[in-house]
Amino acid sequence: MPDRYKKDKYMKYTLSILLFCILMFLVPLQGSGFDLGADIYNRYVWRGTDFGNTPAVQPYINYSIGGLEVGAWSSWSITGASGGNENDLYASYSYNNFSLTVTDYFFPGYTGDDGIDEFSESGAHTVELSAGYSFADLSFLAAINVLGNDSDNSKYVEVNYEFYTKKNLAANVFIGAGDYIYTQDNNFTVVNLGLSVSRGRYNAAYIINPDQRTSFLTFGIAL
Repeated sequence: MPDRYKKDKYMKYTLSILLFCILMFLVPLQGSGFDLGADIYNRYVWRGTDFGNTPAVQPYINYSIGGLEVGAWSSWSITGASGGNENDLYASYSYNNFSLTVTDYFFPGYTGDDGIDEFSESGAHTVELSAGYSFADLSFLAAINVLGNDSDNSKYVEVNYEFYTKKNLAANVFIGAGDYIYTQDNNFTVVNLGLSVSRGRYNAAYIINPDQRTSFLTFGIAL
């Protein structure tokens, strides 16, 4: 049996056991830390790249206890556009100003065989390990893909600064850079630059991707 299939089989069983253990751990604690919701956006733009070129609904469910949070987050194209569907699982742990997150990005095509249990380089999963740190009005993010359909182990870093707060309104500027899957020529460069403003349930962002030589204006509302 090829090594790739052995690895996929091992990952399948490992994730199944992990999911079972998480569910068994949460059953006695049900009710106290669950949350759910959804956002609607005119465009799903993530780290400077548009996914689906269509409005999107983005539901989520999660459970948190102490500094640990596990959950599911997804984005669904309202028009059914190709490449607009994403259905992720994640686990995150925060301590003081630090956080560590593992995210399984899954992009189903609903072709009848999306390979939900396949984590090979040709599969629909990408597993990312990320670390975050916040200090006063500054926050930092560093992420690397460690498994799945990114053999280059793409990296991404971002700095966010909240420079304005007034009542329930806040404004942030941000800059992010990445390589390989984030860029046109695989080289590490700025791909996500802009301004984000939020007020209550509403959020808008003006985003520039210098590498793609394009810009976006997104607007979202939390349901």
